[in-house]
Amino acid sequence: MSVTRAAVQQKALQLGFHKVGVASVPPLSETALPAPEAQVKARLQSWLQQGYQADMDWMTNPKRQDIRQVMPQVRSLICVALNYYTPQDRPEGSQYAKIARYGWGRDYHRVLHKRLKALAQWLQDQDPSIQVRHYADTGPVQDKFWAQQAGLGWVAKNGNLITREYGSWVFLGEVLTSLELEPDQPHTAHCGTCTRCLEACPTQAIRQPGVVDANRCIAYHTIENRAEKLPDAIAQKLNNWVAGCDICQDVCPWNLRFAQATDVAELQPYPWNVTPTLAELADLSEADWARRFPASALRRIKPFMWQRNAQAAQFPHSPAR
Repeated sequence: MSVTRAAVQQKALQLGFHKVGVASVPPLSETALPAPEAQVKARLQSWLQQGYQADMDWMTNPKRQDIRQVMPQVRSLICVALNYYTPQDRPEGSQYAKIARYGWGRDYHRVLHKRLKALAQWLQDQDPSIQVRHYADTGPVQDKFWAQQAGLGWVAKNGNLITREYGSWVFLGEVLTSLELEPDQPHTAHCGTCTRCLEACPTQAIRQPGVVDANRCIAYHTIENRAEKLPDAIAQKLNNWVAGCDICQDVCPWNLRFAQATDVAELQPYPWNVTPTLAELADLSEADWARRFPASALRRIKPFMWQRNAQAAQFPHSPAR
């Protein structure tokens, strides 16, 4: 049975994805990667050489530099996007902690994987010889690059993928397959001369358009940094962010104009993730952590990190407690 791009896209939309596109993976020549892949590989190597990955050692995995090392039989990537924006406003007041929107609701990995698994299974139901693998921020795949190649949007100056319909409030996933599907046209970039994200970043983490230095990034330090104490330069600029940071997304004109509420029930926020106080998080116990963050991507932030982040935000100019 022949499986077409149109059929794949129709099925992906039926499963609840908001955008879907296809990128082609040609067989590797004996001399070099195709030009777009070679360019993104060079950018990644430059980024790593400058140490911008901080201690995220998984970014150095060589498979990330060639998708064929992830799955030798891959000939197409089916790239999907799921809108996660919800319109709740964070409360005003210096007592409130700020959590990035991506973590307000159910763990996005679970939400995406359920749909991706169904899409992969549907492909194999059409033809058991079709080989598939699916990922949602869980493997050495440059998902934003491939999403742009598949026509979903473009990689913006803050490093996020922007879509015309939903801005950058989207989760990305992909199914790698041995199917040779007709590809979509790669998306063109539409940031223009805008530099609002660069100017808004309080730590100047966006070193140049499209290049983010994790060592300076509030999101990195509040989520990934396992140290007992945050760097002073970060602690003094938290402005109550304790789990991720949405500053560069909040100021983006594409988000301000086109963000729309998601229809995915699992991504609706748990109320306590929108209105937490610094005081309660500064004394978060193991039991409170387990209760507050069930099936949540925020479980990556361990209790001592919540305490550290909240205490640093409470007392930005004081030594570690």
